[in-house]
Amino acid sequence: MAKIFKKTSGNGGLTLYLGKRDYVDHVTAVDRIDGVVKVDTADFGDRKAFVQLACAFRYGSEDLDVMGLCFRKDIWFEQVQIYPECTKPQLSAMHETLLKKAGDNAYAFSFEIPNNLPCSVSLQPGPDDKGKACGVDFEVKTYLAMEKNNPDEKIEKKDTARLVVRKIQYAPSQVGAGPKAEICKSFMMSDKPVHLEASMEKDLYFHGEPIPIKVKINNESNKTVKKLKITVDQTTDIVLYSADKYTKSVLCQEFGETVEANSTLDVTLSITPLLAENKEKRGLALDGRLKDEDTNLASTTMLRQGVEKEVLGILVSYKIKINLMVAGGGLLGGLTASDVTVELPLNLMHPKPEE
Repeated sequence: MAKIFKKTSGNGGLTLYLGKRDYVDHVTAVDRIDGVVKVDTADFGDRKAFVQLACAFRYGSEDLDVMGLCFRKDIWFEQVQIYPECTKPQLSAMHETLLKKAGDNAYAFSFEIPNNLPCSVSLQPGPDDKGKACGVDFEVKTYLAMEKNNPDEKIEKKDTARLVVRKIQYAPSQVGAGPKAEICKSFMMSDKPVHLEASMEKDLYFHGEPIPIKVKINNESNKTVKKLKITVDQTTDIVLYSADKYTKSVLCQEFGETVEANSTLDVTLSITPLLAENKEKRGLALDGRLKDEDTNLASTTMLRQGVEKEVLGILVSYKIKINLMVAGGGLLGGLTASDVTVELPLNLMHPKPEE
């Protein structure tokens, strides 16, 4: 095993061990979380040790929590008692490795993640924002308490050890046919229209992969297509606590093609939306991050049939806009300039790694 992740509580009584921090959603099921907690019972007293997996939506800074305002909403959680031992999971190869690493007084646990929960998503903080980023995260926490689930019992920070993990989804092995859109637009002072058609070869692309877009323009009008611009917009729909939905541009690229009156253009243009070009955009949705490591633009949310949207916390989608600026001519000049626009949906995801 390349790396083992561990975290010890402030009092030294609990040490949490995990073999990995990324858990894959395979649509029909999600990777099981197998972990181990090592206990030192010297300061336990009458308290018991528990371990919990929580999926939560954070929409405010940790600094505000101390004012008595909680800006974290649990979407789902499950917990088990680890000491004194109540239930013992069937040991996996991961358990065996972690138990060997932890040594004596270590106890195994497992959690099954339901497949109707959201994947990890974080909203990009602004330059001056502090604390945890807003978004959906998963956290494994071990702690000491008198009772399993007493909301009135205060859990001290020094009696807690926690590790954030990620639930991620890979692109399906089969991709579908690419989308296609077209429009025919007429103009003032012109008898004939401009036809615009745009299409893509497939319906899904990987993060960082160039996206070729086939553009066909048939300009039957007496005007000139002066400019061709392609933009990619990310729409983030926060469905959990409000109807907060907003769209941010993650790519805007102009191309030098002009199409004179009564002429055509058939061209393939390539674009690549990247987080590297959008580092300053506050609130942009990213795939869940661990600490401050680099991540990427959030993957498209794949909705399953029968799953309520509200459970998913944050929905992310993309669309590509192909825009022509058609120049006005004659005495009216710019007053008769107009745009011709079509939109294509875009799915962005990670490729499934080799086994």
